[in-house]
Amino acid sequence: MSSSPARRSRIEVEEIEDVTVVKFVEKMVLDDAFPVSANLFHLVDDLGRRKLLLNLSNVEFWSSSMLGKLIALHRKLQAAQGVLVLCNVNEDILEVFKTTKVDKIFTVVPDQQSGLRSF
Repeated sequence: MSSSPARRSRIEVEEIEDVTVVKFVEKMVLDDAFPVSANLFHLVDDLGRRKLLLNLSNVEFWSSSMLGKLIALHRKLQAAQGVLVLCNVNEDILEVFKTTKVDKIFTVVPDQQSGLRSF
């Protein structure tokens, strides 16, 4: 019997010193019946993480609802004196960020190493 989709993790979380690195497993990031955003908020609200580096190297599509959740995550971290950094954002998603002007809100760096150094 295969594992339930609800049990399959959509993100991989790694602690590198005091930075929580989140890598998305799937190419399409949606906030649907198994919300990715709940996992991200859990890192901040329940686990007290204050430095999040989101690695989008696998991501080819980012839904508009997830864009809203990302803004909410950024605000939540700011309120807790935390920092959100994004890395490895593909050109199509970066273009959406620019079009919607959220590129002005987020710190976006080219790769994970740059992201780790940005804190």
